[in-house]
Amino acid sequence: MAHFAELNENNEVLRVVVIANPELLDGDGVEQESLGISFCNTLFGGTWKQTSYNNNIRKNFAGIGFAYDSDRDAFIPPKPYASWLLNETTCQWESPVPMPVDNNFYVWNEETTSWDQMNV
Repeated sequence: MAHFAELNENNEVLRVVVIANPELLDGDGVEQESLGISFCNTLFGGTWKQTSYNNNIRKNFAGIGFAYDSDRDAFIPPKPYASWLLNETTCQWESPVPMPVDNNFYVWNEETTSWDQMNV
């Protein structure tokens, strides 16, 4: 199964649909994204990009509210906090301070830009 994300005029993901693999195969049996896009356009209209459940293409599996960045050819999740920075390799947001690595649970505190240990 192949997954395709519909984009609005701001390249934000509106929805993700599943398309049967045979819809993507050309006359030589080779998968072509353009055939999946054409199939989605015929069914739904709109603007579509293929996304990969196992992150093989476009860095991250698209979700509603993600953004498609054409310069990076990647789907980027919504930024969780103003202080977080985009990792250019993974296109994932990362805290400016690494979370402690121990047996405790932590929650991000945007006011102090630090990790607060949770009492569980």
